[in-house]
Amino acid sequence: MKLKFAYLTVLAAIMAITQLFVFATSAQRTPRRIEVAARRFEYTPSEITLKKGEPVVLVLKSVDVDHGLRLKELGVDAKVNKGQTSDIPFTPTMAGTFVGHCSVFCGSGHGKMTLTLHIVE
Repeated sequence: MKLKFAYLTVLAAIMAITQLFVFATSAQRTPRRIEVAARRFEYTPSEITLKKGEPVVLVLKSVDVDHGLRLKELGVDAKVNKGQTSDIPFTPTMAGTFVGHCSVFCGSGHGKMTLTLHIVE
């Protein structure tokens, strides 16, 4: 009887630990969503700090005309039509400061339209 109770106790403990591990793992993998508004000739916010290895979704919304976002080093290249949103999922794999640019010509200030990502360890 004591042996059976010991087995059941160990089994219950293993199941509890497994559930905690599954919960912790799924919580870590839920991407952080960050809304970014694109309008001539700026992104709001214009700077974002992220953690290396943390999945994120940039929710890019075009307020006025078609826009885009390209962060070459991070493999990000997206376009968004006027008045619409575009989800840009990615996981930063390296630390540093990266400057993204609008990839759709949007007028005379197009070249100054940047979004800076600070990726920390």
